[in-house]
Formats: sequence, C-alpha cells, structure tokens
Amino acid sequence: MLTVLRSHVGKVRQVNEDQAWCGVLPGAWTAAIVADGMGGHRAGDVASSLAVDSLVQSLQAWEHSAAVADSVPKLKEIIRQANKTVFDTAALNDQYHNMGTTVVMALLRGDAGLIGHIGDSRAYRLREGRLELLTEDHTLVNELAKSGQLSPQEAAHHPRKNVLTRALGTDREVEADVRLIDWRSGDVLLLCSDGLSGLVEPSDVLAALEQPEAPLDQQAQQLIDLALDAGGDDNITVVLVADDGRAYAAGGESA
Repeated sequence: MLTVLRSHVGKVRQVNEDQAWCGVLPGAWTAAIVADGMGGHRAGDVASSLAVDSLVQSLQAWEHSAAVADSVPKLKEIIRQANKTVFDTAALNDQYHNMGTTVVMALLRGDAGLIGHIGDSRAYRLREGRLELLTEDHTLVNELAKSGQLSPQEAAHHPRKNVLTRALGTDREVEADVRLIDWRSGDVLLLCSDGLSGLVEPSDVLAALEQPEAPLDQQAQQLIDLALDAGGDDNITVVLVADDGRAYAAGGESA
C-alpha cells in the first residue's frame, strides 16, 4: 500500500500542533496516525508529539501475528498507554497542565483494518465514488446533534463546535473508539485533523480524491490547498493510504 503525509501550519497559527506518522510495520501491516494537540503555550504540540511517539513505539514493538479482528483489545491498550504518557507528563509539568490531543489511527492488512480514535480528527474511506466517514466526533456539538437539539446545519456552524467531550491525555483514563473495517483494492483511506474537515465540504474532498490520473501526493496537496483557500485558520494535516496492489518497503514518515 502507498502512503502520503502532508501537514501545514495554516494561515493563522504560529505553531503547528498537529503530528502525524505513516509507514509499514512488521507483519505486513500499514499504519497511519494523525494527532491534533491542544493546551497552553506550546503544550498542544508537546501532547500530540508525545502521543504519536508512544503509539509508533508500541506499534513497532507489537507482535502483529494476530488476525485483524482479534487485535481490537491490543489497539485499545496501545492508545491507553499513549494516554498515560501524555497525562503523566502533564501532571509532572505545570506548563503542560491539562494538555491533550485528538488521535485518529488506522491499521490495515489484507482485506481488513482497524480504525481507532479519540476526539474530532477523522477517518474517511473512498470506495467506488463514495466518501464514507468512519469516525464519530467526540464533541459537545455532535452530542447535541445526536440528541436532536441541533440540526446538522446548526451543528456545522455552531460557535462551540470544537469543544471536545473526549481527548487523549486530559484524564487519567480514556476510552478509544475502535472499529473493524473491510478493505479492498482500489480503496483510499483519508485521516485528517479538523483543519481540513472543519473547513472543506465532503463533496470537495471527494472531488480532490476522485482523480485517478493524479498521484496520491498531488491529491494530498490539493486537500491542503483547499483548506488554505477556505481560510486556513487551523493547522491542517492529511494522511492518505491507497491500496494499489503493490508492496512498498518498510519504514515510516512523520510530520
């Protein structure tokens, strides 16, 4: 599988608090991670960096022989360990008090995969012209929309739409959502921070990805450009994974 990662600080922020990683792991797994940090001065980028480093270290040390469906508990444990790393660091350093981060990650192998997430960074799957959202935002506004207190239109433009109900590192214990997905040749997986999903309509994301003649890195850059053109008021991070039937060397890419 082919992976591409792009990240941009945006037009407003001075620091990029997003962190991401993608690569191939032992056992023919392909992994991708996006984290969007939050907190006081520089605490957000510390939180997201700690989380991604912890997740990558755990994944690289993991014995990946189990079937994908049997790996759900292990993935939850890896995310819990990352939560402990961020929480403990914040507890020992006043300057990092209450820092936290979103996390969305994917593990893919063969015809199946796992999606794990906390917060409002998202995973989408493009299949046969349809873009499907694979995650559910852990936000106050999404909870209000689910209960019928807000319409989809009201939720999309609510002034508190970025208030999280769940984040990694802000509490001693946290529960990640982990789901099993099927995976086919020709599928494209998109992981992104809300710097993309909060500004760019899904129809425009779909149009950027539905360009079979365009290389994957060009599609990723077009998504970044769409978010910048829409205002770029947040950090923007995009990871694309495509199954084109070829094998690629083990390694990793981070940003």
